[in-house]
Amino acid sequence: MRAQSGPVPTRQTLKRVFTFARPMRARLILFVGLSTVLAALVVATPVLAGRVVDAISTGQGRGVVVTLALVIAAVAVAEAGLGLVNRWLSSTIGEGMILELRRQVFDHVQRMPVAFFTRTRTGALVSRLNNDVIGAHRAFGDTLAGIVGNLVTLVLTLIVMLGISWQVTVLSLLLLPVFVLPARRMGSKLAALRREAADHDATMNSQMTERFSAPGATLVKLFGRPADESREFSARAARVRDIGVRSAVLQSVFITSLTLVSALALALVYGLGGVFAIGGSLDAGAVVALALLLTRLYSPLTALANARVDIMSALVSFERVFEVLDLPPLITDKPDARPVPDGPVSVEFSDVRFAYPSADRVSLASLEEVAVLDTRGGDEVLRGVSFTVEPGQVVALVGSSGAGKSTIASLAPRLYDVDSGAIRLSGVDVRDLRADSLRGAVGMVTQDGHLFHDTIGANLRFARPEASDDELWDALGRARLADLVASLPDGLDTVVGERGYRLSGGERQRLTIARLLLARPRVVILDEATAHLDNTSEAAVQAALTEALDGRTALVIAHRLSTVRAADQILVVEAGELVERGTHEDLLARGGRYAELYRTQFADQPAAV
Repeated sequence: MRAQSGPVPTRQTLKRVFTFARPMRARLILFVGLSTVLAALVVATPVLAGRVVDAISTGQGRGVVVTLALVIAAVAVAEAGLGLVNRWLSSTIGEGMILELRRQVFDHVQRMPVAFFTRTRTGALVSRLNNDVIGAHRAFGDTLAGIVGNLVTLVLTLIVMLGISWQVTVLSLLLLPVFVLPARRMGSKLAALRREAADHDATMNSQMTERFSAPGATLVKLFGRPADESREFSARAARVRDIGVRSAVLQSVFITSLTLVSALALALVYGLGGVFAIGGSLDAGAVVALALLLTRLYSPLTALANARVDIMSALVSFERVFEVLDLPPLITDKPDARPVPDGPVSVEFSDVRFAYPSADRVSLASLEEVAVLDTRGGDEVLRGVSFTVEPGQVVALVGSSGAGKSTIASLAPRLYDVDSGAIRLSGVDVRDLRADSLRGAVGMVTQDGHLFHDTIGANLRFARPEASDDELWDALGRARLADLVASLPDGLDTVVGERGYRLSGGERQRLTIARLLLARPRVVILDEATAHLDNTSEAAVQAALTEALDGRTALVIAHRLSTVRAADQILVVEAGELVERGTHEDLLARGGRYAELYRTQFADQPAAV
């Protein structure tokens, strides 16, 4: 079900847009000044042309005519030169606005919680931050240069025309309501069409992003219905086409009507002015000047009316971007946030309760492509969880699927904030710590370790940009991956493909572990990090992890018996609660839930590294 379109853009949106231009006030003032000079030059040419006609009709001589012609040429040259300068100014102002908007949006999206990304369709978000920003940039870049200049030209033209003949000027403006009223209605219609087209574009982007990824394409080939997929995509693309055709026709009808109105007004000036000239109350040159000035009058009106349509479309794009900017991030640094204390780090969970946030707190209906977001709160996932991992200890989490193990793992690096209770690193609540310091202290490897479509070296340096090649090879060696990388033709410069799909599952996971080893965090969290490895690969990586974890605090979601047996303490999680804790031997001796898990999950696995 498609999200409902939003309201027509408001003046408040326009005011908010221009806040991005505040840092460029000096250029704006210069731009307005040059626009005023350009407008004066534009108005001067018809007046000079009228004087040429008068000079010819009254026989003032060649010298006067040639002088006036040279002045007209000088005005044209000055107008061209100043026009280029003014266009440069308007472009830098418009591009500067868009640059700041892009920065704010990118930084804001990075601060959003993981729940935002788990709910949002990636294609819809990319469309919002790409197509809509580009749409706003195009409209403002093309129209900003003309708005101020056309307004000044309009005012000066009216003043000069009224000075020449107020009667002809007033009568020529009688058609103005026919000109203005359609512009207002047309702008609103085109804005609504622009919003609908943007929604369809976002949906198509989502479909392409999901289907064209390696896992998505594989799923479609295994279970998909290509014909149905094609029909759905074609239907939306056809609707975008229909909207484009309708918009083009509406704009064409609009511009044609305005051109017709301008031509009728020009006929009125020639007819009425000619009558006045024959009667002797108006010079022939004045009639020519009025006719040329009228084109200068309706031309800015046409441009301004068309600019209104473009700006209305741009404001739709801005509003769609502002929707994202107005969604507050759930996790932010406090003003007095502090770094993680130096030295070995302990991890303490104190009576932690947690439920995943409801959709209305972390998402937008338009990004999920639903009519209304679900406002219901999530069910409580963790219920009074308390435990402590001392510096240098390895604590394993075991339990049924969905028991809450991964949730516990995600709370320590503050991917989410707890609802009650506290998580402390070295006695300091993670909510009181700086995010950058927390990232440096806590490292995590997930079950499906993610890699970017980049080189092996770039993926490793994501953890430590300043790392040398020798340090990269050292990390790869400890992850038992150096020989493989060395055998590749491009070595560290080998591109791994989207999500690392050019590597095998075990190779991808070992590369993410190498990235963790390179980061050298003081707290390591492994969320079933060896789940994709065969016994041989797991044994090699486990040896590297044992070396890497030496002296560090570790919280490990156990997938293999070797991890469980090596842990200083084992926590058994069921239905969001800790039901047992102890060493491997102690828990087996009790014959409780751990013993049951051991028999069903671990009994057939290798007992040692």
